[in-house]
Amino acid sequence: MILFLYGQDSFRSRKKLKEIIEQYQKVRHGGLSLFYTEDNFSNFKSQIENQSVFVEKKLVVIENVLANRDLSQKFLEYLKEKEKLLRDDILIFFEAKEFNSNNSLFTFLKKTAQTQEFKPLALPALRLWIRQEVKEQGTEIEDLAIDQLITFFNNDLWSLSNEIKKLASLKAGRKIEVSDIGLLAKPKIETNIFKTIDAVAAGDNKKALKLINQHLEGGDSPIYLLTMISYQFRNLLLVKDLLEKKNSLDVILKLTKLNPFVARKAYFLSQKFTFKRLKVIYSQILDTDFKIKTGKISPRQGLELMISEI
Repeated sequence: MILFLYGQDSFRSRKKLKEIIEQYQKVRHGGLSLFYTEDNFSNFKSQIENQSVFVEKKLVVIENVLANRDLSQKFLEYLKEKEKLLRDDILIFFEAKEFNSNNSLFTFLKKTAQTQEFKPLALPALRLWIRQEVKEQGTEIEDLAIDQLITFFNNDLWSLSNEIKKLASLKAGRKIEVSDIGLLAKPKIETNIFKTIDAVAAGDNKKALKLINQHLEGGDSPIYLLTMISYQFRNLLLVKDLLEKKNSLDVILKLTKLNPFVARKAYFLSQKFTFKRLKVIYSQILDTDFKIKTGKISPRQGLELMISEI
């Protein structure tokens, strides 16, 4: 039997892989031998052909081979040639990386394997997923808090899951509210996002790019950084609008219900931009977000290009 799991949503595909393995281990008890191999045909071949009188079935997880065309061809030829040999074993092809779908092994797996693709969740499904994750942590969450989580983390289920666990622990069974979101966010990132925006306001795109690249080289997600930038520029637009209507900082704090630190930074930063320029920049951010989500540009390229142009 061959199973094939792939798609951009590696959180759900990885969870599904774990469930499948646990299910087979439970059913087969001691009569199942589990092997993992990644980017290694020789290891896979030796595990398959290594006979044992004690083990009834083998479960082999083969990760990330489709990005390598030569390696894919080796697997494809072996699967076709050794069809009878493989009949009693369970093979799981698991792809968490990007690959070209114009691949003979991919075509073969789509036709012959039990296949499940994990696409990024659409907004309604993402909201339900967050609510379910919160429920599994033994608490509840208000709608505005869900919206804020999505604003911060978009469709990054790894980050969302981690944040939900921290929030649930913080609230200890009490409902998660919008004011709780951001309490556990990385203060260094937020501080440097303000520094980046300040550099943009001064026309120093070189410095802005340097600050962003420090986070990228440190392993921070470009999607998360883009979300943080989008969130802060949206705040700037909101505050700038209230400023132009002659509202004081105290009134702005009350009307926006922003974190006082965020509101004060937005208050002073917004004065370095015209309302027209803020709208243009925010439009560019939304355009970049759209291009990334539709696969027209990679997240890192989109983020760096946007920073260099605004």
